[in-house]
Order: sequence, then C-alpha cells, then structure tokens
Amino acid sequence: MRTLYLECNMGAAGDMLMSALYELLEDKEGFLDTMNHLGLPGVHLEAASAVTSGISGTHMRVTVHGQEEDEHLHHHDHEHEHEHHHDHDHCHDHEHHTHGHDYHHDHDHGHYHHHATPGHIAHLIDHLPLPEEVRAHAKGVYDAIAQAEAKAHGCPVGEVHYHEVGALDAVADVAGVCYALYLLSPDKIVVSPIHVGSGTVRCAHGIMPVPAPATAALLTGVPTYGGEIRGELCTPTGAALLTYFAQSFGPMPRMAVEKVGYGVGTRQFEQANCVRAFWGESMEGGAGEIVELMCNIDDMTGEALAFAAERLLAEGALDVYTLPGTMKKGRPGHVLTVLCQPEKKEDLAKAILRHTTTNGLRVRRCEKYFLVPGKTTAQTPWGPVGIKTAEGFGVSHAKPEYEEVAALARDNDLPFETVCREAGKGL
Repeated sequence: MRTLYLECNMGAAGDMLMSALYELLEDKEGFLDTMNHLGLPGVHLEAASAVTSGISGTHMRVTVHGQEEDEHLHHHDHEHEHEHHHDHDHCHDHEHHTHGHDYHHDHDHGHYHHHATPGHIAHLIDHLPLPEEVRAHAKGVYDAIAQAEAKAHGCPVGEVHYHEVGALDAVADVAGVCYALYLLSPDKIVVSPIHVGSGTVRCAHGIMPVPAPATAALLTGVPTYGGEIRGELCTPTGAALLTYFAQSFGPMPRMAVEKVGYGVGTRQFEQANCVRAFWGESMEGGAGEIVELMCNIDDMTGEALAFAAERLLAEGALDVYTLPGTMKKGRPGHVLTVLCQPEKKEDLAKAILRHTTTNGLRVRRCEKYFLVPGKTTAQTPWGPVGIKTAEGFGVSHAKPEYEEVAALARDNDLPFETVCREAGKGL
C-alpha cells in the first residue's frame, strides 16, 4: 500500500506542505511548469534550496508580481515570528470595510491584498487548467476553511470574506498541494500529531490566541499540542489541507520508506523548521500475542464434541478446531485446539474442562501476525454481496461472504459459483 506520512513537528502551512510533496515527485520540472501556467495573474513558483538546522530541503517561493506575502506584518511577537501566512478570513461588516469586495484580476505591483467570498474563490479554482479531481479537492479545502471561519466569527458562510487566504499566493499553495497529491496518488495518508505553537497572533480582528479560532475549529478531534515556541505554527490553510486529506492521525506506521521530502520554512528556530513527508510501502498489519489451549480427547462422540466447540466459541474463543489423532492404547481420538486472547485464557480453560471430558489441558502463549480485517460490498445482478477484506504488510485479501452468496444463489436458483464469480469481478 503506497503510504504518505506527514510529520508536522513544526506545524504546517500550505507552502511548506507543497515544498515537502514537491521533493517526492519524479517530474519536478513538469510540476513547476504546470503550476506556473495556471493563469493566476502575476503568480510565480520557484523551488529554492533551503537549510534548517543543518538539514537541506526546499522552500517553495510563491510570489505575486515578484513579491512574497510580507508575513512579518502579521505577527504580534516579532521576536518569535513564524514564516507562515495567517490566512484569516472575516465576516462582511459594512461598518468597518468601506472598500469593495469583488475579486479583480487587474493588479498593481504594490503590496497585495484581496477580499473575496467563497464563491469568488470557487469560480477562480473552477477555471484553473488542472484535472477535475484536483479542482474539486481545492474547492473542498476552501469550503472547510470558510465553514471554520464562519463558525469562529459567528456569521453565515456566504458572508465570509478572505484576507490572506484568498490571495493568489494562497490559492497557488492549495492548488499545488492538491496537484502534488494527485500526481503521487497515495493509497493512504497518515499525519502526525500537529504542533500548533503558542502565544498570540495579530490578524484582521486584532490579537488572537494561538491556535487562531478558525485553526482550532478545523483541528477539532485531531491530536495537537503546544509548546515553548511562540507563534502560529499551523495556519488555517495548513490545518484545512491536513484534515481534508488525512485518513488517520498518529505515529508513523510501519513502512519501507523510499523517499523523504523536506518542506523548509524561512525562519530559524532551535529545532529544524520543516514539514517532513515520508513516502513508501506500508507494512501495516497486526501483531501481538495469542493463547493456544490444547487437549487430547478419545471418549466423546462427534455430536458432543461439536456442541463443545460451539459453546467455546460463544464464550469468547477466537477459533476452535480439532485434528484427528491416535491416543493412548491406540485409540482414535481428536486434538482439540482453542485460540483466545490472553485475558480470556482462564475463563476458556475452565470452559474446556466443563464442556469436554478432558482432565487437563496445555497452554501456550504465542506471538502472532495478522492482516487487518475489513468489509466492503460488491454489486451483482441479483443484489449486493458483502466482501471480507484483510490488509497488511503489503498484502491484501478479499473474499465474498459465503452466507450472502449462498442466500442469493438459493433465492435465484443459481449455482453458488455463478454468484460468487459475479461478486468477485470487482475485487
């Protein structure tokens, strides 16, 4: 399973995420060529080499008419300022904003600010010469930001007006991340707990706590942490991209890493200021311990032994099976094996003694590896069929559920294999 792991020990912003993903791409020049021909007025991307704490990586410079967003103007504490854009939106307020809010494509070469509604941004993204899937994801990211801002500031989504997040450089950041992920096409994306920073940040509304309200709303339910570093380490754009694409949050999964991308920020801290993107083959699966209970039985009928196996499964055994064997004095019999979780060992040992004729049993604690189970559904001409799946360690299995296949075969007077074959066509 092709897996992407994003390590956000110094938070995340759109430009840093794009830089880290850029380093993983095979055709880096093709990516930059596409991004520099999106038709965004005055926007230019340059992949610049950068170093942080002795680690080399890439800083993606996104300029508008030759200027990068002057993020230094937006920080409350200049001693600890961070390079991320703050990307805060606001709700329309006629009392405080007397200038127009229409999105314009004619720009001068001075300092660059935009005020645009979610509709304006969606219209802009709809006309980017990128695959439809990329445009849909980019709009989804902006929708999440608008929802978060509306919730944070208590206004309808339609009245949200973008500040820095609506500027062309931020549109390029979001589109660039979405396009890079489209090119990589990972099967799974996992994100680390996110360092959000601490202290306060200055934005259009004044001085706000870190994480800013919109960022906090976007990161609801996501593992985050603060620290001694002052400033906003995770921007709303970074939070929106991570929560939109991540399938899970947590430590790095077991994976054979093939590449590591470093998206470097412009500020220097005591620790490396970067997002790391690990790319490789996932080796996820299950591992742990299991208990095996065994005994020899030579004086139970087949019916009685089958009943005992049924009861043991009902009382929590993971599996119960028998193997034929030759017992004392040449008597034919069976070796009964019961598998269970370690915490169920004593209960099931007593159950074996209660439901069988054995006077004793053996116990072994074993290590185990297993594929993680799942379930999906396949459509057939006669109705849906459940599909059991199992994945892990680069292996995947899939098999139609017997009972569901059998039910359709009986109801439609069909051979079992006919229904099973149809159910398996999409596997």
